[in-house]
Amino acid sequence: MGVLQALRAITIANILGVQPRSTRLHFIGESLFGAWVVGLLTFAGYVLHFNAAPVGFLFLIVVVCVAILCGFWQASIVSVMACACLDYFFYPPLLQFTISDPQNWVALGAFEISALLVSRLSSREQLQTREAQIQRTAMEQLYELSRSTLLINMHQQPGPQLTRLIQRIFSVEAVAIFDANSGLSDLAGAWSKEEQDVARNCYLQQIDDEDRSISTSRRVLRTGADSIGSLAIKGQLGPLVINALASLAAITLDRCVSFQKESEIEAANQSERLRASVLDSLAHAVKTPLTAIQAANAGLGEVGSLNAAQAKLVSLVEDESNKLSMLTTRLLQTSRLDAEEMSVAKDEVVVEDLLTAALKEQSKNMTGHPVEVAVQDHNLRICGDRDLLSMALVQYLDNAAKYSFAGTMVKVAAWESHSEVLISVHNFGPPIPISDRERIFQRFYRSEGTMQRAPGTGIGLSTVKMAAEAHHGHVWVISNSQEGTTFFLSLPQHGGRKQ
Repeated sequence: MGVLQALRAITIANILGVQPRSTRLHFIGESLFGAWVVGLLTFAGYVLHFNAAPVGFLFLIVVVCVAILCGFWQASIVSVMACACLDYFFYPPLLQFTISDPQNWVALGAFEISALLVSRLSSREQLQTREAQIQRTAMEQLYELSRSTLLINMHQQPGPQLTRLIQRIFSVEAVAIFDANSGLSDLAGAWSKEEQDVARNCYLQQIDDEDRSISTSRRVLRTGADSIGSLAIKGQLGPLVINALASLAAITLDRCVSFQKESEIEAANQSERLRASVLDSLAHAVKTPLTAIQAANAGLGEVGSLNAAQAKLVSLVEDESNKLSMLTTRLLQTSRLDAEEMSVAKDEVVVEDLLTAALKEQSKNMTGHPVEVAVQDHNLRICGDRDLLSMALVQYLDNAAKYSFAGTMVKVAAWESHSEVLISVHNFGPPIPISDRERIFQRFYRSEGTMQRAPGTGIGLSTVKMAAEAHHGHVWVISNSQEGTTFFLSLPQHGGRKQ
């Protein structure tokens, strides 16, 4: 009786570790089938005059099979049936029940213990098989999702596409994704009105959680240490699958952001190339008629004596045509510097001679500004393209003349530093804001503080930068209200692109 009391005290959950696996109808059918097999074996053994030992072994096999295929409780019913048949048909006295006989309890105990152990091992194996199947299914779904994310339309918002993919592949009730880059929440499935901000709230709170009452899981989408959005799923998915989905969603959103940035950069580059091409074509188209205007204007003075008004008009035409000629020349130089196949000449240039020639060319613009030149070594030389370097220095001097205060000094210096030659042009004028000190070397950019001070196109300093880079050098500017503004040009002594 102690064994029976112990068996009654153990619940099915403790024995198998799982919920009941059969409906009541199936339970009755499986029990009756096992009892029928026991009855059939009993009839055969009784007719063939088997003794209790082989029949008991056959009954044990039936109990074990029922425990494996059906479960513990069905096997228990079959084992009771088997013990009754053994007692009535095979234990003496035959055709009588002797329940108090110890053989009955030993047989029943053996059957029950066998059913318990076998059913528990069978249930554990079935549970592991189901878990493996679930994991295999989840891996297949994750693989399908990862493959599908590679095929999404990068020119559209990723959120709606991701929510539809996750809901379709994993058959969940609802999916929500919040994209921090766009600030939009995308929903798919049955979300109530109160739940429509579930993903946004997860991102704002920076919390990963599980709400089993409504079968909802939330995850913050992260790339490295940065949060880029959040994911909310309503459905029966395990934490490992949810975490894998969050990682895939984060990778997809980050990839879309990178693609968007690359597209914007490419569009800006194409726009810049188009604009440069148009300006280059325009400069070439203007150059020929401009040369004819300058020649005709020069010939006016040779035709005959001009009165004061006529001479003033001729002088005005000459000045303005010279400015227009300089502008077209800069545009053409910019076009030349943009060409990747451009070759830089490797002339040996004396730096002091280069400065002298640039100052002479800008002498008219430097009127009213005392000029101080300081060259550390009169024999200082550099290997590079004389025309490009001269153009860069002329631009620096022109910039200093236009934006410095009237009557202030312009200082030009050159010296050797390690394997580089440094050239600086210093003037006193309005300081350049820190935010503009890199941007003023971009083509067509002009600082807001200088737009009204002097006319310009924003091309000059960009050509200086490109000329420096063509020689593997670089440019920069230092500016403050106390010490003024200094533009620097750094060039390697043996730099330049090979011809």
